Amino acid sequence: MYFPPHARATTTGTTGASGDSGEWQRRDPASLGLDPAALDQTSRFAIGNEVPWPEDLTSVNVSNDPPEYAEKLGPMRPRGGPAGLILKDGYIVHEWGDLSRVDLTYSATKSYLATVAGLAFDGGLIPDLDRPVIADIGDVEICETATGQRLEPFATGQNKKITWRHLLQQTSEWEGTLWDRPDTVDWNRSIDQGGSGDRDERRRPGEHWEYNDVRVNLCALALTALWKRPLPDVLRRAVMEPVGASETWEWHGYRNSTVEINGTQIESVAGGAHWGGGIHVNTYDHARFGLLFLNGGVWNGMRLISGRWLKMMREPCPQNGRYGLMWWLNTGGERYGTSVPESLFAASGAGGNTVNIDPQHGLVIVTRWCGDVPGVVQRAVAAVR
Repeated sequence: MYFPPHARATTTGTTGASGDSGEWQRRDPASLGLDPAALDQTSRFAIGNEVPWPEDLTSVNVSNDPPEYAEKLGPMRPRGGPAGLILKDGYIVHEWGDLSRVDLTYSATKSYLATVAGLAFDGGLIPDLDRPVIADIGDVEICETATGQRLEPFATGQNKKITWRHLLQQTSEWEGTLWDRPDTVDWNRSIDQGGSGDRDERRRPGEHWEYNDVRVNLCALALTALWKRPLPDVLRRAVMEPVGASETWEWHGYRNSTVEINGTQIESVAGGAHWGGGIHVNTYDHARFGLLFLNGGVWNGMRLISGRWLKMMREPCPQNGRYGLMWWLNTGGERYGTSVPESLFAASGAGGNTVNIDPQHGLVIVTRWCGDVPGVVQRAVAAVR
């Protein structure tokens, strides 16, 4: 497996800083067993299926929220055009678009959030995923900076029973309001290839899968209380710096999500760009993140994430076999089709912002602003001879 050298940081145009990965080695696809013509068809398909969204994303309501909950709370930025790259055994074998541009990545952020949880598990901060969250953070004082109000999100009712696994599988059924958004805003939300289904009552923790960004933000808050540090700092030091990512990626929360953890002021970040924020990142850095997982959590001989965590995060959720611990799976070929290995897993966000990892073929496939990601992935996999 090839691992690229560290990125160089530069500044370009109005898009802000971008990571220069010009030293990342390219290989002729045919030399690594891929059909160049098929890869050309893959990128043409991706470009031809650009997501029909405006450049200004502030008006895009990805979850069809009612007007009172549609306002963006975190930073946004104009989007770029279709872009992507394909790695084979770590080498770049195909690419299209502006790969240095820093863009929103929406819910692909969730897989980065899950990685921070994995680091906590590996380091012993989470001794057991099936342990109630309150057992690990119940003695941590969390206060909203803006109001001074103490937050006790796991102290009452069924919230006491919520475990780390429930949060990471999106089966927590947490009840409450966080950052001015009630958990009910995402009830009955339609998600491509795996919606939550009609519901008019709350279930017990672990009984119902629901793609719920309020609860994902709750997971981020819980992890912030656990680490007692900004999650971007944890991710930077444990993952992004070791894999040689640029200095241009950012992870934002909301204007009202800053808290005091035992008296220290910390921004609680967002798990996506549903209401703004989340991870803003360029395509090269996305690919580095994917390459780490393709190689089983090891980067150039350094173990960054345990093999145990990688196995756990890819175990299908009993309530939704297409979902692991904030990673999408191709269980039964249901998400990406039966022509794609069932072992493929992906960080997936709105607008076709994805990192798709195919261990069977040694591929990482990154897409930006693509309206048919399964079509791109199927074509890339079909290019393997």
